[in-house]
Amino acid sequence: MKIDFSKIDLETIPAFKGGEKEYRVRTHLDDHNRIMKGCLVPGASIGVHSHQGTSEVIYILSGHGHALYNGEREDLGPGDCHYCEENATHTLINSGTEDLVFIAVVPQHHLG
Repeated sequence: MKIDFSKIDLETIPAFKGGEKEYRVRTHLDDHNRIMKGCLVPGASIGVHSHQGTSEVIYILSGHGHALYNGEREDLGPGDCHYCEENATHTLINSGTEDLVFIAVVPQHHLG
C-alpha cells in the first residue's frame, strides 16, 4: 500500500506533548498503526513522553537534532533511526538550523 503524504491534510500542533513551538504532521492512521511524516522547525520539540501499549520508530529524512532517550542524548541526522521501545521515555528536539523532517511509525502492541 502506497501512502502519499502530500494527499493527507497537514496538521499543526502547538506545544505537542509539552514541547516547544509547533509540530507539523501528516498522519496515516489505521486500526493498528500511526504512520506520520513530521516536521519540527529550528528550536521546536516534541515533549518528553513514554509509550504504553506502543513503541515508536523515527527515521530522519533531513535536518539535524537529537532525542533524549531515557535521559540519554542521541544526536540525529539524515539516515539515522531512533527507536523508543514500549515503556521507555523520549523526546525529539530540532537543535539544528533547518527543518527536522522525519517519518515516524507508532505500532499498537497486542497481547496474546
